[in-house]
Amino acid sequence: MENQNQQEADLKEKVIAAIKTVYDPEIPVDVYELGLIYEISIFPVNNVFVSMTLTSPSCPSAEAIPSEVKAKIEEIDGVNDVEVELTFDPPFTQDMMSEAAKLELGFM
Repeated sequence: MENQNQQEADLKEKVIAAIKTVYDPEIPVDVYELGLIYEISIFPVNNVFVSMTLTSPSCPSAEAIPSEVKAKIEEIDGVNDVEVELTFDPPFTQDMMSEAAKLELGFM
């Protein structure tokens, strides 16, 4: 069982690394550091579920960003099925950004 938990943890790290390659085109910070990723779940057998939001419901990249997140995760070796769910509850606020993102954008 512990081996399975370790495999899930390793896969989750790979998923986070893949998500960190996706940027909001209007902001020079990746979507993970922006706080747009609400949940990452790994289910047997290597199925990945991601719940995420966008900086705004009217974001011009509303279609592109979740599609890019899904595509990047699907590139990970061993990943089976990927589902990316877009939600606006709770709505994004600047408080969700990592300290690195706040520094990058001059909020600190």
